[in-house]
Amino acid sequence: MKIAYVLNTYPQPSQSFIRREIQALERRGVDVLRLPMRPSEQRLVDPGDQTESECCHYVLAAGAARFALAFLVCVVRAPHRGWRTFWLAMRLGGANAARLRHLIYLMEAAYVARVTRRENCQHIHAHFGTNAATVALLAEALGAPGYSFTTHGPEEFDAPHTLSLGQKVDRARFAVAISSFGRSQLSRWASFGSWARIKVVHCGIEPARFAEPRAVPQGPLRLVAIGRFVEQKGLMVLIHALADAVRDVPDIHVSLVGDGEMRADLEAAIAAHGLSENVTLTGWLSEAGVRDELANAHALVIPSFAEGLPMVVMEAMASGRPVLATYVAGTPELVVPEETGWMVPAGDVQALADLMVRVAAVPQARLTQMGQQARERVLERHDIDQEAEKLAGHFAEAIAAGER
Repeated sequence: MKIAYVLNTYPQPSQSFIRREIQALERRGVDVLRLPMRPSEQRLVDPGDQTESECCHYVLAAGAARFALAFLVCVVRAPHRGWRTFWLAMRLGGANAARLRHLIYLMEAAYVARVTRRENCQHIHAHFGTNAATVALLAEALGAPGYSFTTHGPEEFDAPHTLSLGQKVDRARFAVAISSFGRSQLSRWASFGSWARIKVVHCGIEPARFAEPRAVPQGPLRLVAIGRFVEQKGLMVLIHALADAVRDVPDIHVSLVGDGEMRADLEAAIAAHGLSENVTLTGWLSEAGVRDELANAHALVIPSFAEGLPMVVMEAMASGRPVLATYVAGTPELVVPEETGWMVPAGDVQALADLMVRVAAVPQARLTQMGQQARERVLERHDIDQEAEKLAGHFAEAIAAGER
């Protein structure tokens, strides 16, 4: 099989799961053409991301003239289909859609259709139900192979009408959700007849990269939070909760791994609460650096307001560390309270503070036991090669159905 992966910005530090998925497919013999719109503006610190960027055919590098030419060729070869797709693009997103933006997506789609035909791709797969899936939909309408796409959340579920999410599912050969929660959200917007084509394929980890976990450290409680510094991650709640918790346990320490638009606000809150000795901001780290931070911590804390099914939860559990998480989206499908971690309501500062104080008193032996249970659960459910096998099977079925 030859599959074209249509992506927005790729690779990115926070999206190593896409790279793992592509590489797992390639280990199975699937030929993957990488067609991201643009490279990341963030500095790539992980060697895997750096190497992956060299494998990409960046669509926007082709330029407006090639886009326009590609669309003109589509119209000349099949005028009815070309103009029908033009009006489809203008209707996407409803009455308040940004028409110019969809016109740009149409031009990009014409170029993608041209490249996928030239490269003899049999199927297009997009990650996220946002602009990449729009380009895939329009490319298919212009004569490219059929498409599928993976939704992660929460962004797609925040704006289903603007993104024409239901229409994307209905027109796709199949759609993928990364959790049962995600499938339930796609089912809200898709027609009933499309429900059978909504598949669950988990994001995965590479078990070989997570050898037998390092021993849980002794000493004062050390927590690590990993991810973009954006509102949905709930990091400001974490800082406020930590300020309450250190009144009872002064030596709790939290490492914040990542970066983003809220960094200045977080730094100000840390300073205002006098937490400079309790919090370390590391910036983005390589995958090896993230594993080191997890090994040096007693547990992961993820106080999110909204999620899909976080990769960092999988990585922490594979590293033999329990998780302090919130009851949002797909997280409860993986974190089992009092077995692989603990759960609190999202946005509840006092509940999170109380939990940190309680976890600080948990004996090392109990943390080790919970970490081992967490590791067993995630390796059973999120092995990337097993998940890639599922996805490859869906690709094969869709291609075969399209050829009949």
